[in-house]
Amino acid sequence: MYSSADLRRKRGSGVKIPHMPKLLDQVREVLRMKHYSLRTEQAYVGWIKRYISFHNTRHPKDMSEAEIRTFVSDLASRKKVSASTQTVALSALLFLYREVLKRDLPFIEGIERAKRPERLPVVFTQAEVREVLTRLDGVTHLIAALLYGSGLRLMDALRLGGGHFPLTKPKHSSAST
Repeated sequence: MYSSADLRRKRGSGVKIPHMPKLLDQVREVLRMKHYSLRTEQAYVGWIKRYISFHNTRHPKDMSEAEIRTFVSDLASRKKVSASTQTVALSALLFLYREVLKRDLPFIEGIERAKRPERLPVVFTQAEVREVLTRLDGVTHLIAALLYGSGLRLMDALRLGGGHFPLTKPKHSSAST
C-alpha cells in the first residue's frame, strides 16, 4: 500500500501512480539489496554522477553505448586516470544499465584504455612475515595476523570487530587514587 506522499496524479487522468525514487536512490537500493560494500556503493554513485554531469545532466535512460564509450575513453585520454580507476567507472556504468535500468548492453568496443604500469608484485617470504609480526603486539598484531592468514583486506578485518578494535593505546593517567 502506498501512502499519499508516495502517490501522485498522472496528468490528464484521475489515476494515481506510485512515486518513483530518484535514480541514485534506486542505484543505492539495488547495491544494498545485492550486498555490495559501502565503499563500492560510494564509488559507483560517484562515477554515475560524473557520467551524468559529463553529458550535461542527460538521464542515462536516454543514453547508450556511445555515451559510455565517450565518457570512459575521456577518463583515459584527457583525465589520465589509472587503468583500475577506469575499470571501476566502467563497472559502475554497466551496473547502472544492467541492474538498475534493466537494459542489456552489447560489448562496448572502441574504448580507449588507460595504460597499466608494469609492476612486479612484492611478496614477503614466510620469514619476512614472521619478522614483521614479531615486532607487533596487541590489537595491531591480531589485525596483521588476520590480514596475512586469511587474505582479508584491511577494512574487512577492521569491520569484523564491529569497530571495537582500539587503534590507539589507552592513555594511562599518572594520578593516584
